[in-house]
Amino acid sequence: MGRKFFVGGNWKCNGTTEEVKKIINTLNEAQVPSQDVVEVVVSPPFVFLPTVKSLLRPDFHVAAQNCWVKKGGAFTGEVSAEMLVNLDIPWVIVGHSERRLILGESNEFVGDKVAYALSQKLKVIACVGETLEQREAGSTLEVVAAQTKAIADRVSNWDDVVLAYEPVWAIGTGKVASPAQAQEVHTELRKWLQANISAEVAASTRIIYGGSVNGANCKELAAKPDVDGFLVGGASLKPEFIDIIKSAEVKKNA
Repeated sequence: MGRKFFVGGNWKCNGTTEEVKKIINTLNEAQVPSQDVVEVVVSPPFVFLPTVKSLLRPDFHVAAQNCWVKKGGAFTGEVSAEMLVNLDIPWVIVGHSERRLILGESNEFVGDKVAYALSQKLKVIACVGETLEQREAGSTLEVVAAQTKAIADRVSNWDDVVLAYEPVWAIGTGKVASPAQAQEVHTELRKWLQANISAEVAASTRIIYGGSVNGANCKELAAKPDVDGFLVGGASLKPEFIDIIKSAEVKKNA
């Protein structure tokens, strides 16, 4: 059984109630490949989770963009994994570069978050990726290996983890890792999983790409053997998100 293509839409800190309803209408009306070809998850800001959950078509799922690192309590402004479970939200994004870089989340903190979210039976999109300085210094693979290791040190079962490779220099900049660059890092990540966890985890774990993915470049990226889908930022707020979902057909026909 091959790895099912995965497309996540990260809405980041965007939207009003009206805009969110418009996006949902577009998604609900879209003709896309069936659930056995592609798994689709959208990730609105916390305040819109109940609205999206209640209105979104049943074959698409909902993710939160973050959650707290342990059980809730005296943590003002945080949202716990237990709350997401209570709202019947199945997925959460953890370790996005914007949180690592702007909010100072360390590899270890991200690893703890992934482990806690999994312990509460959430599924996790765990993000890794290097900055431009790190890429130019030739340390891309070292950086993403360290980020992945911090997760692997705390997680024994990878069934509910999707790994998202997001080169920081390509997020929202319009610069895209070339299909060859994306494939290279995805291959190395898979080799790392094989060497450090198991061949089974390496073969079954989906490694998706994020970083200025759009309707124009998605098919070429999707054709790469180790690119198992996308985590889409800005384009997930636009109708072209449908085209990105449809790029899953590239894999089906491969």
